[in-house]
Amino acid sequence: MEACGICHSDSIVVHPHDEGETGRVPGHEVVGRVDALGEGVTGWSVGDRVGVGFLGGHCGVCAACRLGDFVGCTDQPYTGVHVDGGYAEYMYARQTGLVAVPEEMSAARVAPLLCAGFTVYNALVGNVRQPGGLVAGDLVAVQGIGGLGHLALQYARALALRVVAIARGADKEELALRLGAHHYVDSKASDAAEELTKLGGARMVLGTAAGGDVSPLLAGLARRGRLVLVGVSPEPVRVAPRQLIFEAVQVSGSLTGTAAENEQNLAFAQAHDVAPMVEHTSLTDVQAAYDRMLRGEARFRMVIGI
Repeated sequence: MEACGICHSDSIVVHPHDEGETGRVPGHEVVGRVDALGEGVTGWSVGDRVGVGFLGGHCGVCAACRLGDFVGCTDQPYTGVHVDGGYAEYMYARQTGLVAVPEEMSAARVAPLLCAGFTVYNALVGNVRQPGGLVAGDLVAVQGIGGLGHLALQYARALALRVVAIARGADKEELALRLGAHHYVDSKASDAAEELTKLGGARMVLGTAAGGDVSPLLAGLARRGRLVLVGVSPEPVRVAPRQLIFEAVQVSGSLTGTAAENEQNLAFAQAHDVAPMVEHTSLTDVQAAYDRMLRGEARFRMVIGI
């Protein structure tokens, strides 16, 4: 192991509800090298530099996999939830979950990109590639400038989108603009939906914050605009049928993707200088670092050096 990011989703196993299993080692933003190969493993060699994200590798034989929906694999472990993760010196991983990591990229940079970066990349690129999706110059709003949001701003700018950052407080404007936003909306001082409407309406609002109500932002969407959620907020999304029918707005969530898509994510980040802002910690200090992340004090990703 070289490094592992500390992600808010690690709380699934640290504070289990339905998904987590007690006694598991957390961590799903993992960078390291192949130390040994299991029986029948092909395509990888000892010493290869690899990463592992949240989705631990598809089985290839379930109904979803046979239809090509590898993300929906019913026998796919969540790294650090169903199988031990990267808060350790060694871990096991499925070969279908391995991501080839470029030698030129530092482990501390790559680790958060494997989950946080990949999550927002996939949400944005997925909406670029689909029919009638985003095109260069479209207005996209990023709600929240935290662990996910600060990366989303960089990816969106690199995709040639017109980027609006939405956060609470004037103090975040300078950082938002530096990360790639063309416009900043202080939601404490103004109505974010109204500000988006003044700019022509957002083709997409990406909700990245783990708290807060994103429902009011639906009013800031352009016709056929999309609200895409990647931050797991406890607040429900409330939408009027009128908006869905007459304004044709859409509400959806976005998970991550396959290991092959994650390799595309790393290549894109490398080509466009997308990089997380990280705080470094060690295995011996991981509890304090995790607690700091959970309190929302990390700026913006915590990475364990191993």
